[in-house]
Amino acid sequence: MGVAIHIILIPFLTFAIILSKGKGAFLIAGYNTKSDSEKALYDEVALCKLMGKTMYGISFSILLFALSEMWDKQVLFIIGLILILTIIIFALVYTNTGNRFKKKV
Repeated sequence: MGVAIHIILIPFLTFAIILSKGKGAFLIAGYNTKSDSEKALYDEVALCKLMGKTMYGISFSILLFALSEMWDKQVLFIIGLILILTIIIFALVYTNTGNRFKKKV
């Protein structure tokens, strides 16, 4: 099980690195399905950087899952689960409120 979690961790870290550089907007679900005229209204780099930070947090949570399995410590799994849920809820609320990523005219 621990090896499988490490294999899952590799793509998450790869996506985090790509997104944190402000590239890879095609990886963001919802954004990549918008028309070109709708995409022009958004600050793509800022959105990618936030999603990159989110992916780093999720990667850390997955690492906690792997460590929990390796060291047989249930508390690490619980901390990772709480962390991943908190990160996802925060990212959803932050990106969908306040028009933070709309370009200023």
